Amino acid sequence: MTEASSPDWGKSIVEDFSTIDYSYVSRKIHRIHEFFRLEIIGEALNKILKANPEIYISDSRKIIDTRNRIIHGYDSVTSDVLWLIISKSLPILKKEIDKLLK
Repeated sequence: MTEASSPDWGKSIVEDFSTIDYSYVSRKIHRIHEFFRLEIIGEALNKILKANPEIYISDSRKIIDTRNRIIHGYDSVTSDVLWLIISKSLPILKKEIDKLLK
C-alpha cells in the first residue's frame, strides 16, 4: 500500500483543515495549497463512489462538483467559498470518514 492510498493519509488530509483560519485562506499562496487538497478529496471521493455506489457521504455530489470547479474554473471558487467548505463541510466529511473507517 502506498502512502497516498493508506487510510491514515486520507484521514490526515481532512484533519489538517481544522487548524486553518480565514486569514490563512485569504492569502493566495495558501489558497492554492488548499484548493489542491480539495482537488485530492474530490477525486478520491469520486473514485470511491464509482467503486462502491452504496457508500453514503452527504453532499458527495457537491464535493465532486467543487473539485471540478477548482480544476476547470479555478477563479470561480472564492476565498469565501473555500472558507465555508473548510469550516462547515469538511468537519462533517471527517466524521463520516471516521465512521466508515471503524
